[in-house]
Amino acid sequence: MTHRIVSLIASATEIVCALGFEQQLVGRSHECDYPPSVARLPVCSASKVAIGAASRDIDDQVRGIVADGLSLYRVEPQVLDRLAPTVIVTQTQCEVCAVSLKDVEAAVCELVGSQPRIVSLEPMSLGDIWNDIRAVASALGDLQRGDDLVTRLVDRLAAVRAAVRTASTRQSLACIEWIDPLMSAGNWTPELVERAGGVHLFGEAGKHSGYLTIGSLAAADPDVVVIAPCGFDIERSCREMPPLVAHPIWRQLSAVRNGRVAIADGNQYFNRPGPRVVETAEILSEILHPERCDFGHRGRGWIPWEGDGGD
Repeated sequence: MTHRIVSLIASATEIVCALGFEQQLVGRSHECDYPPSVARLPVCSASKVAIGAASRDIDDQVRGIVADGLSLYRVEPQVLDRLAPTVIVTQTQCEVCAVSLKDVEAAVCELVGSQPRIVSLEPMSLGDIWNDIRAVASALGDLQRGDDLVTRLVDRLAAVRAAVRTASTRQSLACIEWIDPLMSAGNWTPELVERAGGVHLFGEAGKHSGYLTIGSLAAADPDVVVIAPCGFDIERSCREMPPLVAHPIWRQLSAVRNGRVAIADGNQYFNRPGPRVVETAEILSEILHPERCDFGHRGRGWIPWEGDGGD
């Protein structure tokens, strides 16, 4: 059966493509950008947040919109109607990260000629990501493709774990998901850090990310700090660093003094619960165990932070 698929979350677009259904995609969200070939598709959503603002301003915008009980995104019902999808993939995991289920349901109610099936994903942990892959495959009529893809991804994660299994030490790592104000990464990140041979500080597997104080960061004094803000690439993250590195406590951290701070592409890897979570684990293993791991991500998926503590 041929489908007409609209994906309203970047990770779902990657899942659809990894399953071999890219040619059946007819629409995407404003954030869907991988694989690059999906750029040809019509955009079915827009953000209400001025994403070019500084990190603190973005956080203020998000808090204000959510406090008013409003959505951060707009779904374009006329575009959906024109595309006549048979399947729409969205999510319920985080209303800050992507178009929510209630927004899609509201838009679908306005559709005139289409009655699509809505597939809503809720990836809070690695196991949830595997289940979501299978759910998309099932909705598209080929569960076997989902099982096969999950098997390949699990095997790749096992290879990462094997590469670091005999390391003499397990270094502590703080993964920063937002710079100003500070937030630590939760959800699937603790599991990825563990598979990469590290000890994850802050955040809990299967639970949302939370706010963090610079004092708490200093008290834990992680061996390694990874900066991977949600929605930001490496260049943007580097531009957002000044408020953090200007803090007097920053230069006291062991990771800073020892040159063990990395800037990673949070947008493409860390914050996308799709097939490339495996590459996120590979990136973490390169950062934690550079003497053992080289999957080719340095310079593309992450770079060493070369700041000097704020001077």
